[in-house]
This record gives sequence, C-alpha cells and structure tokens, in this order.
Amino acid sequence: MTKTSDFFIASNSVENIGDEQYRLIDPLICTAKAFARMSYQSIYLIDYYKQNFLYVSENPLFLCGLTAKEVQDRGYAFYLKNVPEKELKMLVEINSSGFKFFNSIPDTGKCKSFITYDFHLINGDKKILINHKLSPIMMTKNGRIWIALCIVSLSSQKSAGHIEFHITGSNTYWTYSEKSHQWKSNKGAILKEKEKEVLLLSSEGLTIDEIAERMCRSDDTIKFYKRNLFKKLKVKNITEALAYAVTYQLL
Repeated sequence: MTKTSDFFIASNSVENIGDEQYRLIDPLICTAKAFARMSYQSIYLIDYYKQNFLYVSENPLFLCGLTAKEVQDRGYAFYLKNVPEKELKMLVEINSSGFKFFNSIPDTGKCKSFITYDFHLINGDKKILINHKLSPIMMTKNGRIWIALCIVSLSSQKSAGHIEFHITGSNTYWTYSEKSHQWKSNKGAILKEKEKEVLLLSSEGLTIDEIAERMCRSDDTIKFYKRNLFKKLKVKNITEALAYAVTYQLL
C-alpha cells in the first residue's frame, strides 16, 4: 500500500528552511493565484520542506469534488484517495527516478526543467485522465527543489504514463520506460517556418484551400506540409499537432 512518505525521498531531502526564507512565499502564492485566474489549467504548489501543498487553485478539474482548501489540507494524502493504486505506484517510481535524474543534470539546467506525465484522477465513480507537469520554482543552495509549481490539464493521451523530462531551450528531451526503468534521450522536433505557418493558420480554423490561398501555395503543398508535421510530431491530426506545438513551445 502506497504511503505519503513514499513521495518524500532522500534524493530530494530539504533541510534548514527558516522563517526568513518563508517570507518570500507570499508574493509567490499571489503570482500563482494571478496565473490561475487567467488559465484553464489547475495549478498548485508543493512545499518539499514542509511536505505539503502550499497553494491549490479553485479550478475543479484537479479537485475531484472537493474544495481547494480541502485538497490543500490533505496534501499528498489527496493522491492516496483519488488515484488508482497501480498508478500511485507509477507516481512513486516517477518521483524517485525523476529526482535522481534531476540531480544528475547541471545546475544551469535545473531551473529550466520540467517533468510531464499522465495519470487518472478518481472523482466519485468516474476516472479522468489528466496531464501533470512539475517544474522547480524555488531551490535550495545545494540544488534541491524546495517549492515546485504543478500544472494539471486534460490529457491528450489514451492511457497513463508518457513520462518525459524536458529542459527549456534544449532540443533534447528524455523519456522514461516503466519496463526498463531507464531514461532515454531523444531529439525534439524542429519545425520549418512554412510548417509553423500552416499550424498557426489551422489554429484560426482555415481550411486547406484557405491556407493554400493565404500562403500562395497549392492544396497539394499544404497537404505535404501537414503530412510532414504529423510525422515529425508523431500525431494523427491537426488538433494534436497544435496541442503538441503549443505545449513544447515550437511555434
């Protein structure tokens, strides 16, 4: 049976955070609240020193029928009640392997990094597949994560998992295999300007004919751009391509 203590491990032990440092927290929470007001995503902050949730936004997607205060008060115990046991074990493994991998990268990359994965939340008799991203927002002097920002949105995947580690500005990202328990490096997609233009015009709801006219290209050329996009991004349609490009800042 998974316990809350399983999420707080030696590879990210945080010590000696004093009251003076906690005075920096209020502006951080205000910033998170402002971001939450303007976003469709759920947002929360994890405090790895006090081992609790520092802030939880009011967006109902993450709350599973509870209030934001109830989720904040429960902290990691919220996961024990609202995530399937099999996926709780996956989250514990992600937590352990993710922190070990985080500790292996240079300090210059740590503050630019984030990890993303998908799992189900249980809300009554329903299960919702969500995407969860976590990034350090405040770190200790020895490079441990003190405060992390988490963003929750609906997943575009069909199953739990899909664990990736990214460093903003790097064309390399890493995927984690639950079978081999290893991280594997991958090269990220790089879009050509015409491919970006097709995506942006598609986001306006334009048809292939309209995009072709706007770009002064033939319909067949636009179809060719789209096929290349789908192949590069490993997606099946323009909606998935747009979601991927926005998520990974390719536009």
